[in-house]
Amino acid sequence: MLSYTEPAIGFFSSSWYNFLMNLKFESIQNSQGAEAPRIIGWSDKYSVGINLIDTQHRELVSLTNELYRACFTSEAGLGDVFKEAMHRMVEYVKYHFTAEMKLLEKIGFPDFNNHKKQHDELVKKILETVKEFSGGKKFVPNNFVRTLEDWIFGHIAVSDKIYAAFVRDQKKKGLLADIDIN
Repeated sequence: MLSYTEPAIGFFSSSWYNFLMNLKFESIQNSQGAEAPRIIGWSDKYSVGINLIDTQHRELVSLTNELYRACFTSEAGLGDVFKEAMHRMVEYVKYHFTAEMKLLEKIGFPDFNNHKKQHDELVKKILETVKEFSGGKKFVPNNFVRTLEDWIFGHIAVSDKIYAAFVRDQKKKGLLADIDIN
C-alpha cells in the first residue's frame, strides 16, 4: 500500500487505470447546438478533504472544461477564444500551485520536493505550449486540453491524495487541526 512518503510513480499505472474506469462524464453543446465530445465533471471522490484546495481544484476543472469548449469555437474564432481561456488557465494554475505549495510547506509534508517538481513540470509544459501556440505553431487544441485534463485529474487522484493521507494522519495524531489547513 502506498503511503504519503513513497513516490507515486511506481503504482501510477494501476491507480490511473482504476481512476479512469470510474470517471463521470457530462455532455456539452457546441456553437451549432450539436453535442460535442464529453468532458469530465467534478466528483467528490476527487476531494482531498481540505476546503481551500478542493475549491481550487473545482476551479481548475471548470477552467479545463472552458478550454475544451473553446476547442469547438468556429475556426475563425478559435485562436482568440482558446488564447483567452489558456491565459486564464495559466494564471489560475500558478495561483493554485503557489497556494498548495505554501500549505504543504506549512504542514511539513515530507514529499514536498517531489510534489513541487510535478507542479513545475506541468507549468513548464503549459508555458511551452502557450509559446508555441502564440508563435503560430499548428497543434490540435483539444489534444492539449485532454493531456491537461489527464494530468490534473491524475495529479489530484494520486499525488494530492498522498498529502491528504498525510494530513489525515497528522490530524489523528493531534499534530494538525482544521484551522491549520483551511
